[in-house]
Amino acid sequence: MKPLQKSLQAKAVCFGEVLWDVFPNHKKVGGAPLNVALRLQSLGINTHMISSIGNDENGSQLLEFINENKLNTDEIQIDGNYKTGIVNISLNQNGSASYKIDYPVAWDKINLTNSNIEIVKSSDALIFGSLACRDNVTKNTLNNLLKYAKYKVFDVNLRPPHYKMDLIMNLMKKADFIKCNDEELDEICNHLKFKSDNIENQILFLSKETNTNHICVTKGKNGATLYFDDQFFNNKGYPVKVVDTVGAGDSFLATLISNLLYKKDPNNALNFACAIGAMVTNKKGANPLIKQSDIQKFIDKSS
Repeated sequence: MKPLQKSLQAKAVCFGEVLWDVFPNHKKVGGAPLNVALRLQSLGINTHMISSIGNDENGSQLLEFINENKLNTDEIQIDGNYKTGIVNISLNQNGSASYKIDYPVAWDKINLTNSNIEIVKSSDALIFGSLACRDNVTKNTLNNLLKYAKYKVFDVNLRPPHYKMDLIMNLMKKADFIKCNDEELDEICNHLKFKSDNIENQILFLSKETNTNHICVTKGKNGATLYFDDQFFNNKGYPVKVVDTVGAGDSFLATLISNLLYKKDPNNALNFACAIGAMVTNKKGANPLIKQSDIQKFIDKSS
């Protein structure tokens, strides 16, 4: 990762799904790349979102919300043939979420344009996930944009049945930074026939397989492990009362990447990321308002 000049504001672009998370009694703005983008913007990163919405009421409401949160919408396309994305979410007694994702929808049909190429070229990082690749139109657009990205951040984010492991491997090999959770890491290692119960051994194996030396694995309430420039950093997590887990990993990733873009100490970056991830689980929905000052207070209190 190239260091930024201290006088410059970091720029990032997120690519993929923007949608409504529909719960039994309410709906919330969601989509992992959008959640990451909203959190990056709130953390002071100049962020663009590349996606597509339908020409419908859900799309209008989504665009209004994104504009209110001061996230750039210039690269959010409006598709007259497909509706705005919806995910039906159910929560178990522990607050863990399961997802039913509509297909096809507008974000499956993101088109390559000269303007989104230029946005990627001018950004310090491109953040993307695997779910957007379930349709060839959006997958082809992403593969083209990856050619222009300075630093490629891949959020594995496995959502069955919307992925194939060959695709996941291909995207990991193109990435400069890989983020997944411990269950996803197990699945990937099993696919590659690597057996180990030690998460650091698994990460080292994945690093060698993908030629990627920036990897982060989240472990739910048990924190996360970061492998960065041949060093391991660990956080054991912060105890909170879980309301729901939706978007926690996205806020974690946004916080981690924002700190690393500004060349902050990786250990401190990981601590901040774990703190904000925990704070999100303590609130409803994927994008609760959290001030940077609140994060340090939370860490100090937890310590």
